[in-house]
This record gives sequence, structure tokens and C-alpha cells, in this order.
Amino acid sequence: QVQLVESGGGLVQAGGSLRLSCAASRSIFSISPMGWYRQAPGKQRELVATITSGGSTNYADSVKGRFTISRENARNTVYLQMNSLKSEDTAVYYCNGVLSHSGMSYWGQGTQVTVSS
Repeated sequence: QVQLVESGGGLVQAGGSLRLSCAASRSIFSISPMGWYRQAPGKQRELVATITSGGSTNYADSVKGRFTISRENARNTVYLQMNSLKSEDTAVYYCNGVLSHSGMSYWGQGTQVTVSS
């Protein structure tokens, strides 16, 4: 079992930055990949970025060059640094983790990001 708790969302002007955090209830060495997804009103949930235990990353084309995913193993935390935010980045952002030994997928409760234009 894994609990994931997101934080760091909020309201920001276009062009601004936010950093989201996802704290896991257990060592993230055993959770791979971990990632961020987002869901805007009326739209399906979509992949934003993922990172493996080995540090390999993957990004949606829409955020490449603006967002950076990273992990801090000592704190069991994954981050999403979001720069040059656009109004279309407005969504609820969810943290996801896959427990390596079981393949079970876990989700956080989500954190709202609102970008005003």
C-alpha cells in the first residue's frame, strides 16, 4: 500500500512558476515509475511527466522545456517544477506511483493549479 500526498498548487499568473511536491508513505526506491498527470474541466486525465527509479524521465510534448520532474529519495518525494506557465496548464494535478513488486498503481488526491491570463 502507498499513500501519495500532493502539495504546492495554487493560483499564479501566466508566465509564472510553481513547484508541486508528492510525498510518498514509503521509500520511493520501490515505486517506479512515479509521475504527474493532470485533468482539466471537461477533459480526460493526461500524462504530464514520469520518472523512474533510475532517473529516466518522460514528458508530454506540451510541457517539454517548461516543466521538470525530479525525485529526492531521502525525502521520499517527487517534484514537478513548472515554469513559464500558461492558462492551458490550468488543471487538477495528480501524483501517481506504481509499486514495483506488484504493479499496483496509486494516486494522490490532487492539487489545483490555476493560471490566470
